[in-house]
Amino acid sequence: MNSFNTIWAKGRGDRATWLLWGLAAAFVAYTFATGGYLIAVLQFALIYTVLVTGLNIFMGFTGQVSFGHNAFAAIGGYSSAVLTTTYGWEPLPACLLGLAGALACALVVGYPVLRLRGHYLAMATLAIGLIVYEVAVQWQSVTQGYMGISGIPPIGIGSFTIASDRALLVFLMIVAALAMLSAAGIRRSRLGRAFVAAAGSEDAARALGIDVARYKLTAFMISAAYAAIAGSLFVHAVGFVSPEVFGLPMVVMSFTMLYVGGIGTIAGPALGAIIISVLPESFRTFKDYQDLAYGAALIVILIYAPRGLASLPELSARWRRRSA
Repeated sequence: MNSFNTIWAKGRGDRATWLLWGLAAAFVAYTFATGGYLIAVLQFALIYTVLVTGLNIFMGFTGQVSFGHNAFAAIGGYSSAVLTTTYGWEPLPACLLGLAGALACALVVGYPVLRLRGHYLAMATLAIGLIVYEVAVQWQSVTQGYMGISGIPPIGIGSFTIASDRALLVFLMIVAALAMLSAAGIRRSRLGRAFVAAAGSEDAARALGIDVARYKLTAFMISAAYAAIAGSLFVHAVGFVSPEVFGLPMVVMSFTMLYVGGIGTIAGPALGAIIISVLPESFRTFKDYQDLAYGAALIVILIYAPRGLASLPELSARWRRRSA
């Protein structure tokens, strides 16, 4: 009887998983069919999916804290913007150079910073983000400061460019799916198991022969690469960039998406990015009470799904076992 209840609960959990993905797919299909402003909302959600997936590798898999991944997004975004508008580069090589720059920066700053732990690490990474933001503001001969850089070409190779909103949406869906699949591959690999071991107990991981410092730096660089790609995608999708794009609101937004979606899960970044992007639009009818309704919705989600929306199938199965 107990085994039957377990199987029944697991089936309910699987159905809850499919329901979540079904709702997400229905929203994407509706947006693609109707077009309009929702396409832009979903495009930003997919870009944030890439950013938050990388952050999840560092925070969810490896158990570290970072408030500075907006710095790597800024490096990727400004590299693409400057190289394509000022020097006439194609978007793809510009993105690759921005990716290389973010990796180099992560290597240089990560080696000393990752020796810190807890809130010291959080403050150090926050400082990295603030430094890069200030450089973007002050280095006006390159970044144009608060005036920003406009006329950034759309994503493309040679004469082929992704000009229409629907084509860009499909492209971003493919990129976001690849980001999630690569994160899942990392999680199942030996590298991912070392990340999880370091997150569980660094001392125990060292006792097993795991070079914790090296793996933490590797996770930091991988997550920085995701952030740089997201930054490049953003500037080419919008066609404009200014320092405010990569300010503290990006940090707050990415953290909210990660925790609402489900930290340490594969689907969490995508679910969180879509929900957090769509919720404000859903509450526009409340007008003056929009922020209040939005905040209340976030609190309800975190109370009843403290491990994020991706944990709903597991919670559903647990409730079924208790009621059986």
